[in-house]
Amino acid sequence: MTQAAHVTEIIQERLTPFPKAHFLAAADLNPPAAMALLDLADAFVDFNRQSAKGIDLMRGQTVVNLFFENSTRTSSSFEIAAKRLGADVVTMPVASSSVKKGETLIDTAVTLNAMKPEILVVRHSASGAVDLLSQKVGCAVVNAGDGRHEHPTQALLDLLTLRRSFGDVGGLTVAICGDVTHSRVARSNIALLQMMGANVRLVGPTTLIPSVARRWNVEIFHDMKEGLQGVDVVMMLRLQMERMAGALIPSTREYFRFWGLDREKLAYAKPTAKVMHPGPMNRGVEIDSDVADDLSVSLIQDQVEMGVAARMAVLAALAHRRAGDE
Repeated sequence: MTQAAHVTEIIQERLTPFPKAHFLAAADLNPPAAMALLDLADAFVDFNRQSAKGIDLMRGQTVVNLFFENSTRTSSSFEIAAKRLGADVVTMPVASSSVKKGETLIDTAVTLNAMKPEILVVRHSASGAVDLLSQKVGCAVVNAGDGRHEHPTQALLDLLTLRRSFGDVGGLTVAICGDVTHSRVARSNIALLQMMGANVRLVGPTTLIPSVARRWNVEIFHDMKEGLQGVDVVMMLRLQMERMAGALIPSTREYFRFWGLDREKLAYAKPTAKVMHPGPMNRGVEIDSDVADDLSVSLIQDQVEMGVAARMAVLAALAHRRAGDE
């Protein structure tokens, strides 16, 4: 058996139905389902490193990418994932679509429904918009980020990255640092990391840690050096100036001085600590280039690679569930 055939066989063995009809939030998973998805994604990592990357798990099916917000990284990741699974992919340019002419979200859902896609991948600036769409269409819906709510596939790929680096996520202490208030990535990661047995800390200025965070069973620190003391993973968040109402930080220069990750602050973490960032990075604002580009500590490039594999696993599992329901 060739290596390619062996990897394909492993994928087929690990393929199980997604636990729910849609993937809208981290809570749509449970520990066994998350482990099954991670195992499948692991196989897709090996698959993606081959020269030939095509498999017919979704042949004849249509995946529509509907992004109301710009996101080159996430959109291209989903598109590559779907194409490698053999699906037909349509990426709708919302900026020039009927939405700009006044079409409502429900009108868009009705139109898409008539086209009979199997999976709809949606990013929207409003929290809850993706959930609303899922109630109006007959296909599976994947949340690619909605407002400040959730970004579950990002959390899944982060989990995959950590598991491949540490072997097990259970027992790790992960510090999520920076603009938690405006971060859907933080909310999904907190839920999924805790589900898999990790300890989560939130580190940031009081203006960027939401008051509701005290109910999330996390440790909260407002001093960077104290918050990073002895942690296994430092996950930096992008400072989302476009979502801020009012001046929540004095300046980006001051922000980097107190909250940006550099060698001095990273030294408070464990010597074996790893650094993550969901991207895109604001270099010199939330992270120093010297840290971001150091492959001995940075997992940021790994996160990009894991994104395609994790999203292949999600799409394949959702398609498998739909095939079983028919």
